Amino acid sequence: MSHPTSAPTGRRLAGLSMAALGIVYGDIGTSPLYAVKECFAPGHGAPANPANVLGVLSLIIWALILIVTVKYLVYVLRADNKGEGGILALMALAFPEAKSGHRSRLARTFAAIGIMGACLLYGDGIITPAISVLGAVEGLKIAASGFERFILPVSAGIIVGLFAAQRAGTAKVGRIFGPITLLWFIAIGLLGIRGILLQPEVLQSFHPGHGLRFLAGHGMVGLVVLGSVVLAVTGGEALYADMGHFGMRPIRIAWFTVVLPALILNYLGQGGLLMSRPDLATGASFNPFYQLCPSWALYPMVALATAAAIIASQALISGAYSLTMHAIQLGYMPRLLIEHTSERERGQIYMPQVNVALMVACLGLIFGFRTSDNLASAYGVAVTFTMVTTTLLFFFASQRVFGWSRLHASLVAGAMLVVEAPLAVANLLKIPHGGWFPLLIAGSMYFVMSTWKRGRRLVWERLRVSAMPAKKFVADIARKDPLRVAGTAVYLAGNPNTTPIALLHNLKHNKVLHKRVIFFTICIDEVPVVDASEQLEVERMEAGFWRVQAHYGFMETPDVQAILRLCAEHDLEFREMETTFFLSRETVIPKAGNGGMNLWQERLFSIMARNAQSATAYFRLPANRVVELGMQVEI
Repeated sequence: MSHPTSAPTGRRLAGLSMAALGIVYGDIGTSPLYAVKECFAPGHGAPANPANVLGVLSLIIWALILIVTVKYLVYVLRADNKGEGGILALMALAFPEAKSGHRSRLARTFAAIGIMGACLLYGDGIITPAISVLGAVEGLKIAASGFERFILPVSAGIIVGLFAAQRAGTAKVGRIFGPITLLWFIAIGLLGIRGILLQPEVLQSFHPGHGLRFLAGHGMVGLVVLGSVVLAVTGGEALYADMGHFGMRPIRIAWFTVVLPALILNYLGQGGLLMSRPDLATGASFNPFYQLCPSWALYPMVALATAAAIIASQALISGAYSLTMHAIQLGYMPRLLIEHTSERERGQIYMPQVNVALMVACLGLIFGFRTSDNLASAYGVAVTFTMVTTTLLFFFASQRVFGWSRLHASLVAGAMLVVEAPLAVANLLKIPHGGWFPLLIAGSMYFVMSTWKRGRRLVWERLRVSAMPAKKFVADIARKDPLRVAGTAVYLAGNPNTTPIALLHNLKHNKVLHKRVIFFTICIDEVPVVDASEQLEVERMEAGFWRVQAHYGFMETPDVQAILRLCAEHDLEFREMETTFFLSRETVIPKAGNGGMNLWQERLFSIMARNAQSATAYFRLPANRVVELGMQVEI
C-alpha cells in the first residue's frame, strides 16, 4: 500500500476505507471465532449463567470501546511520524535525539523496551495465522463429528498454501480483501442479531457494572477470564501500524461504520445464545459462534470464516516482513533478501527467509497445540505487553508531538494503563500453559537483534583504529599526486567523515586511484520516510574527490544507482560503464578475552555476518561493476 499524500475524499476515501477493512481489521475481525468460547471454556470455572454472561460481555464490549476506540482511534493514531505509525515510528517520535546518536540513559532504556515490543509482534504474527485458521476450520466438527479428524490436515494445508502464495505478492489478491471482509462483518452482524432476538436481555451488558461485579465476585477465576477477554482486542496494534498505508480517516470510518457494530452485535448474539441455552457451554463441541448459525448456513460460514482467517493471516505476515525490513534498516538485523512484488506499492515486499521461518513455526503450533482452545492459552501475552509498551512510548511522544504538559500526558497514559495493566497481569497466568511461546520468540528475536547491533558496533570500533579522516586523506592525495586512471570509483563508506577501508586497501596494494573518487554513505534515519529535499547531500572536495550522503527512512529501501543518477543535479554525472563500485567485506574472527561479547555470542554474530545478503545485491549494484576487498576483524 502506498502512503496517501493528501486527505482522501469521495470515492477515494470509500476505496481506502474498504481496503482498510481487509488489511487493518482482518485480525480483530476473526476474534469472535474463539473469544467468547475461550471465556467460558471448561476449566475456567465460570459457568454460563445469565449473570456471568452479562459480566463477560460487558468486559468485552468495554475493552473494545476503551482500548481500540478511545486509546488507538482517538489518541494514538494522532501520533503519526510523517504519516506513518507503528511501535518503531512511535519510538522515534518519543526520543528524536536518538537520530543524532546522542541518547540519554532514559532514551536507551526505552529504545530497548521499544525493540522488545517490536519483537513481541513476531510472536503475535506466528500465532495469528495458526489460531485464526484452526478456529475457522473447527466449524467442520459442528457440522459432523466425523469431520474432526480432518481439521489438522486441512488447517496445515491452508497454512502451506498461504505461505506458498506469498512470492506472488498481494497486489491482485488484496483487491478482494476488502469486499470479502465486508461480507464477513455483515454475516457476523446478522448472526449476532439472530442471537440477540433469542434473549434481548443480553443488551444489559452495555452497563459496565456487570463487568465490574463479575471481576469483584470471582477472584482468581475473574482474572483467568480477563486473560481470555484480551482475545477480543487482538489486532488493535494493527490500527496504528497500518496507518501509513491508509491514513487516519479511512481507518476510523471503517471502524465506526462496520467493524465495531458488527463485532458488538456478534458478541451480544453469542451471549444471547448462551443465556437461552446455558447447557451448550458444557458440551464437548462447544462453539457459540458456529452454534449461532442455522444448519443451512454452516458450511458457507466455515468457508467465509476460512477466507477471513486467511486475510487476517496475510496482514500479520506482511507486517512481519515490514518489521524485519525496518529492523535491518535500523541496524538490528543482518541484511536479508527483500523482493518487491509490486512496482507501484512500496510496502508490498516478500522475504523468503522470513516466510519459511513463519511457515515452519505456524505448522509447529498447529500440530503442537492441535486446537484453537489450546492456542488461546498462548495468545494474548504478546498483545498485551505490546499495548503497554505503546502506552509508555505515547507518554513521551505526546509531550513532544502535541506539546502536552507532563501532567496531561500522565493522566491520559495513566488512564490507558489502568485498563491495560489488569489485562497484562491476567495474561501472566497463561505463561505456563503456552504463553511462554510468544515470549520465547520475542526473547530470541531480541537476543538476535541486540547481538547483531553490538557486534556491528564492535567491528566498527576495531576498524576505526585504522581509519583516517577523509579530509586529511584527500589533502595528502592532492599533495602526493599518485598515479590516476580514467573512470569513476564509488567507495561505500559507513562514516562520511572517514576514509573507506576499501580505498586504503586498494591504494596500498594496487598503488593507483581513479580520476574521480566518490565517498558514498547511506544514512538510515530513525524516521519512516525522508523528505525528498533532505535525501541527498553532495559535496565537491579537492583532487577529484566527492562526498555523497544519501538519507533514507527505515521504511525505505536504499538504491545506490538511483541516488547516483540524482547526483547529476549537483554537477556529478554518473556513467555506469565507466564506474567501479568498491566494497569492503569483513570476515569476523571470534576471539576470547578481546573485550567484546561472550565467545559463543561472538560466534553467533560471525555466523550471521557470513550469511547476510551481500551489499551488492541489497543495494542493487551492478554485479559486473563491483570489486570486493576482504579483511579479517577480531572482536
